[in-house]
Amino acid sequence: MEREKFSSRLGFILISAGCAIGLGNVWRFPYITGKYGGAAFVLIYLFFLIILGLPIMVMEFSVGRASQKSIATSFNVLEKKGTKWHIYRYFGMAGNYLLMMFYTTIGGWMLAYFFKMAAGEFEGLDTEGVSAVFADISTDLPTMIFWMAVIVILGFLVCSLGLQSGVEKVSKFMMVILLLLMVALAVNSCLLPGASEGLKFYLLPDFEKLTAYNLSEVVFAAMGQSFFTLSLGIGALAIFGSYIGKERRLTGEAVNIVILDTCVALISGLIIFPACFAFDINPGEGPGLVFVTLPNVFNEMPLGRLWGALFFLFMTFAAVTTIIAVFQNIISFAQDLWGWKLKKAVLVNAIAIFFLSLPAIFGNTIWSSFTILGKSIMDFEDFLVSNNILPLGSLVYLLFCVTRYGWGWDNFIKEANTGEGLKFPKKIRVYLTFVLPIVVLYIFLQGYWTLFQSL
Repeated sequence: MEREKFSSRLGFILISAGCAIGLGNVWRFPYITGKYGGAAFVLIYLFFLIILGLPIMVMEFSVGRASQKSIATSFNVLEKKGTKWHIYRYFGMAGNYLLMMFYTTIGGWMLAYFFKMAAGEFEGLDTEGVSAVFADISTDLPTMIFWMAVIVILGFLVCSLGLQSGVEKVSKFMMVILLLLMVALAVNSCLLPGASEGLKFYLLPDFEKLTAYNLSEVVFAAMGQSFFTLSLGIGALAIFGSYIGKERRLTGEAVNIVILDTCVALISGLIIFPACFAFDINPGEGPGLVFVTLPNVFNEMPLGRLWGALFFLFMTFAAVTTIIAVFQNIISFAQDLWGWKLKKAVLVNAIAIFFLSLPAIFGNTIWSSFTILGKSIMDFEDFLVSNNILPLGSLVYLLFCVTRYGWGWDNFIKEANTGEGLKFPKKIRVYLTFVLPIVVLYIFLQGYWTLFQSL
């Protein structure tokens, strides 16, 4: 059976960008940018994005396109006889399921907030009132299960329509709306009275602020964000490589996706910092920023209910484009491994993901006292993916493409540079073989160092 292809190059770029563009761009990037000195940190982040994330993305796309398979069987197709690279597929597949075990819940929160904001439920509430609304949503078991189920059903419904008619068509639409919403929200924030202080903080590099922190801490934060933002290492991007033709070289396509991903992260800062500075509200960390701080900002803003609803619609689209992309990868596992028809793969996995998503919800509700290494179930699932499978998976793709024991440098370069467009530079082979693996390993070990320091 011939593998289905994307109907357009734009579809491939927008869907791959949709997979990379997740909630980390929107709530983690602005927060750590604020913490480490605004524009000065952004410059360090961009540097690492180019030297770390971009080469590994090209490698993942190359493995996908050359094998025409998902991570479930791509290593089997390309590896040399007698080698065991395919063993990683179990970890890569597990990474996709693990990611969806908590991401579906957060996507549900976004959707719930969109409806609450549109209905005016936050109007007139102070900070404590908004915090109480979030506490109600995130600790109410039936509510959490309902919104998670809605996200799971919507995501698999799109995938059940097929690659072109479902995943490509819906993701294209959502990405275009997402980008338009972001621009509108950013313009609105930047025009608020008092927004100029936020813009100054965010856009003018102040290298003195970096000296307030240990340089290695700042560098690690920039490396970590540039690395994790692209969802590398679990085959979530390789699958889209398997759906594209040989007309274009893969480096240029990866550059386009990195630019889109970075634009979303940067524009998120333009939405958040001017608005927070305009109303003298501290842009706090993590979920608190999105679910507590920003509803307070919208309460102060003219037409805040409208802007708040649009913001959470954008956040929902950011979450759902990633979810659809990963669901498509998960469905392809069953198709590649066991030859399942699309409908069967969708139905079985929809049921599986629903039940696998329950522990994260229980960890916030009936099992809230239960922790693993000091983390809630949701945070521990996130740690397993972000600090283990993503860096180690990226290391596997990297070594598979550069060493003669794997697929090999010549095969990788031939695949990456097939077609028209930007060539992958052969001159950086020494860097990719001897330096980048050590950097990725450092990111992995630093994650554990940070964990044990916090215990």
